[in-house]
Amino acid sequence: MGNHAANLQQVSGEPQPSARVLAITSGKGGVGKTNIAANLALSMAATRRILLLDADMSLGNLDLILNIRSKYNISHVLNGYKRIEDIIQTGPRDIRVICGASGLHELADINEYDQQRLIQHLSGLQNDTDVILVDTAAGIANPVVSFCLAADHVLVVTTPEASAMTDAYGMIKVLVRKGNPGPISVVVNMAHSVAEGKRTYQRLADVTGRFLQAKLYYAGTLLKDDRLCRAVRARTPVVLAYPQSQIASSFSALAARLGGVACERNNQNTFFRRVIRWLS
Repeated sequence: MGNHAANLQQVSGEPQPSARVLAITSGKGGVGKTNIAANLALSMAATRRILLLDADMSLGNLDLILNIRSKYNISHVLNGYKRIEDIIQTGPRDIRVICGASGLHELADINEYDQQRLIQHLSGLQNDTDVILVDTAAGIANPVVSFCLAADHVLVVTTPEASAMTDAYGMIKVLVRKGNPGPISVVVNMAHSVAEGKRTYQRLADVTGRFLQAKLYYAGTLLKDDRLCRAVRARTPVVLAYPQSQIASSFSALAARLGGVACERNNQNTFFRRVIRWLS
């Protein structure tokens, strides 16, 4: 994996002072995307300040996986009921979580004054955070694609199953054709072996290179593990429930690999401003 990690780092420029944004997405549901987002955030939190944004407008369930209670979301800020600070929950290892970004898509419809005021508050989150992880909804709906295009780096989650690979490629194709400006990486979940994971990645990379003339980066492979299922049932992320397990080590390696990728974005154009541009 060392060469792939080096390749990932080669696409980056000099580190920027504000938070880097990693969008975690998938072409279809059921591939473990939200579990990966939660455990990756916790693994990164060992060395970085993390903000985890649940950007699934309707079916967000990060609060269940992290076992935290969330009464409010961005729609309450839009309506003036709460401040941005009031909707941020503190999760394990002091990660900050905005659960269920319901209402964020409404930013494109409010008047310019309110839009700029809210963006200013949201953008302030980037100044005291090292990494923002965005757990998107599954599929290729416009809000999902908008979050990905606004991010510095997109992580596409797939499994070795043919349907998951097909849908992952569908997402990659949409992003490439819309001019996605940053790197796109692939993590293969629920593989029976690392070799199977690498073969899955290579198939996607070959098709992407041949038909889209674009490059995919290998982020890693997460093996199928019954402890992950047990952790979900216990509403405890697996890296906390089984910190000495192989799957926890795999998440640590994934966090180290992705955490080393800086961005080339213009710092004046924050993530939240870019989301509005793509949603409009």
